[in-house]
Amino acid sequence: MYQKYHTEALVLGNRERGENDRVFTLYTEEFGLVRARASAVRTEASRMRYALQNYSRARVALVRGKRGWRIGGAIPARNAGGSAATFARVARLVARLVAGEERNQYLFAVLAEAHAALMNEERGAPATIELVCVARVLHALGYLSAEALGGALFTHTAYAGEHLLEAETMRDKLLLSINKAIAETHL
Repeated sequence: MYQKYHTEALVLGNRERGENDRVFTLYTEEFGLVRARASAVRTEASRMRYALQNYSRARVALVRGKRGWRIGGAIPARNAGGSAATFARVARLVARLVAGEERNQYLFAVLAEAHAALMNEERGAPATIELVCVARVLHALGYLSAEALGGALFTHTAYAGEHLLEAETMRDKLLLSINKAIAETHL
């Protein structure tokens, strides 16, 4: 008998598999980056198809089988809206840089907070939120040092006004560090 795991997940993308299935790239709270198959999710009768939209947040039930992860159920937590295009760029970067399953609570918190901030219609500055999120992702993966930049951007995961203002004051230095770190990944 297989064990079912329930966890929060951010849907980073998907690809079609077969006639009715999809393989989803999820960043989960419990397992890190997971690629999981959902059966018959492309049919109109599927209840999971709306919960697993690209760049949305969902509560998923995962089952680890002989051939990898499968999605046993999904409940939408927050669908994409707001600045979904901005979160899509962050999602593609994370899918490229994260190698496999490894729990990283800081990285999940960074992505979840950025997702909430970007999907919040009232909050502005999506470019600054993206900049801070990418810097924190690179820091969480070991590509960017907190000491090199100074400041308190990496000590928390919030995207409040004062944190975005701090990022704006050091925007050029942050961009230079991010570009250098991404170039050094060779990906």
